[in-house]
Amino acid sequence: MADRPPEKRGSPDDTAAHRRFRLWPLALLAAVALLLYLLGITDYLSFETLRRERALLLAWVERYPLLSATGFVLVYIAATALSLPGGAVLTLAGGFLFGFLPGAVYATIGATVGAVLIFLVARSALGEPLRARAGPWLTRMREGFNRNGLSYLLVLRLVPVFPFWLVNLVPAMLGVPLSTYTLATFLGIIPGCLVYTSVGAGLGAVFDAGEEPDLGLILEPEILLPLLGLALLSLVPVVYRRLRRRATPA
Repeated sequence: MADRPPEKRGSPDDTAAHRRFRLWPLALLAAVALLLYLLGITDYLSFETLRRERALLLAWVERYPLLSATGFVLVYIAATALSLPGGAVLTLAGGFLFGFLPGAVYATIGATVGAVLIFLVARSALGEPLRARAGPWLTRMREGFNRNGLSYLLVLRLVPVFPFWLVNLVPAMLGVPLSTYTLATFLGIIPGCLVYTSVGAGLGAVFDAGEEPDLGLILEPEILLPLLGLALLSLVPVVYRRLRRRATPA
């Protein structure tokens, strides 16, 4: 048989071009976020804007309910994908404009889709290079996430200690499957969305009293403790699997 021709390997130029191609979506998102910040667009994601434009926004929602809901979800997706500040304000606005339950649904959809988008971009841009340079510690961490990804991500989503944007990026770099990430994100943000939209549904009285909403209310013991309980509950499968491995003879 004739010898097979040697396989062509990518040249260094091809490899560098491939790396640049992976990075440009993440760089584009960062550039857009910076541009919005410099133009002052992010200032509109504030409680003061909601107070000032309340009459206009409520009239728009009443006249164009479907268009308003769609626009709200798209703004939430964009704000999450670009890692812009103001997620809590947007969730409050959902409750104020659409009511408790619809607002929670719209906020959950927007946050989940936006988080999935930035996850996909980060996984493409950062996941492969990081895996190629992974040391023993990072490898063990990746293996732990692969075994217990849903439980770990639920803890990260439920406990309001870690920034939302950071929890979007870390799983992408650790190779968490998209299905696991999406499910954990969706389930993990529901409690927080319910808390903030319930407060948002009563913002009319807050406006009339000239007061400010408490954006740190999720850290109050009566809210934080149930969230910590849910986080601990999500770790039960991890503890069970570890105990089972120890009890199983080698």
